[in-house]
Amino acid sequence: MATRDLKNLSYSHYSDCLCVGNIRQAQYKVYAVRGADWKDKIASQVGEKAVSFAENCGFTAKLGQTLLLADEKEQLHALLGIPEQFVRDPYVFGVLPQVLPKGDWWVDTPKDVSRDDVLLGFCLGAYHYTLKEESKITGPRLLIHKKEKNGFAYNMVRSFWLARDLINAPANILGPLELAQQACIVLKSFGAKVKIIHGAALTKAYPLVAHVGQGSSRDPCVVVGRWCGDKAHKTSPMISLVGKGVCFDSGGYDLKSSSAMLKMKKDMGGAATVLALARLIMAQNLPIRLELRLGCVENSVSGNAMRPLDVVRSRAGLSVEIGNTDAEGRLVLADLLYEAAEEKPDLLLDIATLTGAARIALGPDLPALFCRDDETASIFYEASVLEADPLWRLPLWSGYDQWLKSPVADISNVSSRSMAGAITAALFLERFVQPDQKWVHIDSYAWNDSSRPARPEGGEAHALRTIFKAVCMFLRKYEQS
Repeated sequence: MATRDLKNLSYSHYSDCLCVGNIRQAQYKVYAVRGADWKDKIASQVGEKAVSFAENCGFTAKLGQTLLLADEKEQLHALLGIPEQFVRDPYVFGVLPQVLPKGDWWVDTPKDVSRDDVLLGFCLGAYHYTLKEESKITGPRLLIHKKEKNGFAYNMVRSFWLARDLINAPANILGPLELAQQACIVLKSFGAKVKIIHGAALTKAYPLVAHVGQGSSRDPCVVVGRWCGDKAHKTSPMISLVGKGVCFDSGGYDLKSSSAMLKMKKDMGGAATVLALARLIMAQNLPIRLELRLGCVENSVSGNAMRPLDVVRSRAGLSVEIGNTDAEGRLVLADLLYEAAEEKPDLLLDIATLTGAARIALGPDLPALFCRDDETASIFYEASVLEADPLWRLPLWSGYDQWLKSPVADISNVSSRSMAGAITAALFLERFVQPDQKWVHIDSYAWNDSSRPARPEGGEAHALRTIFKAVCMFLRKYEQS
């Protein structure tokens, strides 16, 4: 099958939302203002009449409030209310692409507001996924400095766009092989060494992955990528990433309801987020050794599909009883985690849309973090606070480990109880990771159920900013030790 470029996954033109220039080249200005001093700011920059107009329109500079107005020369301006005190909130700028008319806009902010947050929020708000042939999205453009075009915020934006495009792509367009090919395109563009394992080699190396995918006419495959930063050497820390890439999940013989199946093209959201994270790490040229593994598979129903109470021997040698065919994600991750841990990385991180139980506990916006190492977990928590990009730790409670017992195998892929589903799923994965391995498991929703500023309905790389920040903090701590 021919390799398709990422642009074929979407006809959207959200990448056109930026233009390089300076404040003198701006057609229009947005003033990001606060309730305490917005009147003085606008009076000095736009005029007293503009202040009166804004007040008559009910503008008070509350968070996210916007208003278009003109000065005495009928030059267009816009106002945006931002937090009263310094708070990381790039999403507040995500409303601008929805309310500003076409043109090149400069965003004027207080000195304590990062331009990276402006760029990030604006670009995430400009994102729009569509496969309509006639679609040519034209909207406002954010004016940025030349150096910002290839800066950190723009690389973060491009990584978000990558993840969103992959998650939003319909399953008939993005199957296991297509996901693997897209990963190859991204990884090779940064000089990574990549291979795709499939067929008999896959069955031998990753028997659980093969068993999950055997019911589909689209064969499963595994992507393995390796990259080193320009300043990395043999003793540089190794970060190993693992992602669940179930391109569509019917539930198998334990069939999902039709309503539950509607969003199951997003079940590869973990792989998409891992790939976005890898892209960001490579774009920033971190001095690390990076490994990546993606399990790309489809969980279908057929005469060849895995059945309830099948028993499969894993890569680790453990026999696994399939208590439920709709708990396939942990099977995909298990073989990959075991292989990744064989390399003894300094940090092993997996991301997966693994359980509905995590969503019941924390809702759609809070990914669940599992980590048996308190020091490592604290790094991720601190990063989430610094980035205002939350995730929440849940316990790897060993008391529930016995719930995974099987009468015929070493372990069952599901709990014997209906409670603590996210925890027991993490405990299943823990069986495939050596006890002394630093390991973080993130259970993410990878989807926005409704549109909010900078967070349009559809695929999402939840906690991407936090995870990258945590990797950087982990690297600094490693270098200091």
